[in-house]
Amino acid sequence: MVRVRPLLLLLALVATGLTAQPSPTSGVTHGQRVKRLAIRNALVIDGNGTPARGPMDIIVEGNTIVEVVSLDPVALRAGRSKRPAADAEIDATGKYVLPGLINAHAHMQSQRSGQSMGGFEYNHKIWLASGITTVREVGAESESLSVAMRGRSARAEIVAPRMFIYPFFDYNNRIDTPAAARARVQAMKRLGVDGIKIGGIQRDIMAAMEDEAHKIGLRIAHHVGVEETNAWDDVKFGTTSIEHWYGIPDAAIPNLRQNFPSDYNYSDETDRFRWAGRLWREADPKILDSLLVAMVKANVAWVPTMNIYEASRDLQRAQTQPWFADYLHPSLENYFKPDAANHGSYFIGWSSTDEVFWKENYRIWMAALRDFERKGGTIGCGDDAGFIYQLYGYGLIREMELHAEAGFHPLKVIEHCTGNNARILGEESRLGRVRVGWLADLIVVDGNPLEDLKVLYAGGTAAVRDGKEVRTLGSEWIIKDGIPYNGPQLLREVKAIVDAAKQRLRQ
Repeated sequence: MVRVRPLLLLLALVATGLTAQPSPTSGVTHGQRVKRLAIRNALVIDGNGTPARGPMDIIVEGNTIVEVVSLDPVALRAGRSKRPAADAEIDATGKYVLPGLINAHAHMQSQRSGQSMGGFEYNHKIWLASGITTVREVGAESESLSVAMRGRSARAEIVAPRMFIYPFFDYNNRIDTPAAARARVQAMKRLGVDGIKIGGIQRDIMAAMEDEAHKIGLRIAHHVGVEETNAWDDVKFGTTSIEHWYGIPDAAIPNLRQNFPSDYNYSDETDRFRWAGRLWREADPKILDSLLVAMVKANVAWVPTMNIYEASRDLQRAQTQPWFADYLHPSLENYFKPDAANHGSYFIGWSSTDEVFWKENYRIWMAALRDFERKGGTIGCGDDAGFIYQLYGYGLIREMELHAEAGFHPLKVIEHCTGNNARILGEESRLGRVRVGWLADLIVVDGNPLEDLKVLYAGGTAAVRDGKEVRTLGSEWIIKDGIPYNGPQLLREVKAIVDAAKQRLRQ
């Protein structure tokens, strides 16, 4: 019998006698790239869905993986095999090395509910501490600032994941005509963005903007709403990925519109999310099957973000997540409170009946995801954190757990968050794999994520095994672009930011 619980405080662990087992290192400094770094004796999960292999030595030069060497312990002991030399080493004996996690639906936020979080440091460091080395930012606070931060991250001027910037298509812009849509796409290209995020959009506008985006090589993420466009339009126009799930079940309803009550108001978020919880049950299985086939043929990927709606099916769990105590910034905590003025803060009069409908919603949704992948579809992994009780970083690991709940093997879950996400970004030839020639975005995980995905949570876990408590460290080392960051150190820095913000409120 194994009982697992997330751990928050290193001090509490010391007090109870629990001891972590950090990886021995030589010449490794937090936040500093070396010429040649070796990760020794690792069990490697490649990111392409194949089983773990090891022990292996992974050699990084600068920001690139240059060797992945399978070790023969017998030959090494007999002196018949030489290990590749390095300037610095991390001994990953008994630990797992994965590609850095990619968050395909992320939001860089410096404030919530009008309250500052002191810039983006909190946001960035908690992502890295969670093993996230790349984010696709979909809907920036500032387009130009996000593009500038992307450059600063690439130059290692800030401690932050690698960034791909997909601003809102209609951000501070009124797009009323196809001509205006094409002009906006061109303006975004000049700004230097990597892609475009669209929300609810009219069909002629969508047709023009997607056509223009394809011509100049900008990818498109579609947060579908209850609009005149749905997943059939994504198939027709060639959208890169559908975010969340609106647009798919409603496109499979025979009359293409959910059976709303007469007093339904889409602008009332409590109304909207309450009835969203009844949507999947109205989808016709035969139409849905044909839609999923069409999405696969059109190469439309699906980034479901199941974690972001989980509060709808279990509000108590969402409000009492254990990492909130130490790592939830008070500005974000305030945003989470039910408030009609805040997007996603819709739990006003939420009932057990609502939760029951949402639990059924998840069952049908998860079955559709399994079917989509069986047909050859690409499923990505994102968390949409910063809304609806989801904390940056932790939300992505919870998303991975929900992919497992949906029926995907842990190897496939990891592939969703690494290799598949790299494919959605168009970066599959350099990201999302532990492979020679790929960029050195890697995580050294203390614990076996194939046995227990919870070991990926920042801060790790404590488990009772054979009557003894065993401590894990989560993503102990995060190598982003060849630069090693110590996960526990990052988490201490996150906690210091949160503690300082709480202290300011008490003054």
